[in-house]
Amino acid sequence: MRPTAFPALLALMLVAGCAEMTAGRTVVKGAGPDELLKLRAGPGLGYKVILGMPDGTPLTRGTCVTELGQLWCQVALAAAPRIKGYVSADYLSAQ
Repeated sequence: MRPTAFPALLALMLVAGCAEMTAGRTVVKGAGPDELLKLRAGPGLGYKVILGMPDGTPLTRGTCVTELGQLWCQVALAAAPRIKGYVSADYLSAQ
């Protein structure tokens, strides 16, 4: 394989992996019984916290992006679709 082909192949694999995680119903998982998962204004820890969500919060998942090696997904609250933000994909599960 040519050295210039490797970055293109890696990018394609990343896009294919994120394609599985787009558009669907999800719930918050693993935040802990006394903890809230932070819904952020952007894909990363440096963004403003919009609100905290307990385990089991129903969400609609949008597209996912990788930021500094962490996968972040855009989500909207199922009960209030106008409230949107980003959460780490580690804390989402299929509903």
